[in-house]
Amino acid sequence: MTPASTQSWPRVQEMVVRATEIEGLMVIRMRQVEDERGTVREFYRESSWLSAGLPSLGPWLQVNLTETRRGAVRGLHAESMHKLVAIASGQAFGAYLDLRAGSPTRGNVEQLRLAPGTQVLVPQGVANGFQSLSAGGSQYLYCFDHEWVAGMAGVAISPLTAGIQWPLAIDADDRSQVSAKDQAAPPLTELPPN
Repeated sequence: MTPASTQSWPRVQEMVVRATEIEGLMVIRMRQVEDERGTVREFYRESSWLSAGLPSLGPWLQVNLTETRRGAVRGLHAESMHKLVAIASGQAFGAYLDLRAGSPTRGNVEQLRLAPGTQVLVPQGVANGFQSLSAGGSQYLYCFDHEWVAGMAGVAISPLTAGIQWPLAIDADDRSQVSAKDQAAPPLTELPPN
């Protein structure tokens, strides 16, 4: 490791936005500044988002932080709200599936490894799911533009039948790996045609 006195501090990485095979689903590397103390990441700055051609997402109406054990899966949920998701600690495998009727990318899947500094903008009607990969678990941050309400408009698909190749084996009967609700969600094949 290079002594702090010879390093060039601070080090800045600018925000980078990448489109995916799902219309409106964007993968974003957060702007971050590193110095001797650690790293500061810009989770959301309205002016930077608008300059990058991204939509305004404020105000947030709900923010959740999940702590998920290694190997556990959450999702695939496609509620009627925009989500901005990111890993706060640990690592995860994210899976996103376009379930929107009439979408030109309906049925497309995006899969990627997630670590701190990477976030995903998930449009309304695109399913969001992830598997925790870290030995100590992971923390997954969700920001919503609407409050979650039981029974709200949206679709859920079983993460076990959606054709996602999860990196770690999943025991469907182990509730510490997949919830009964997620396991009982309909398979992708039961989704109505476009």
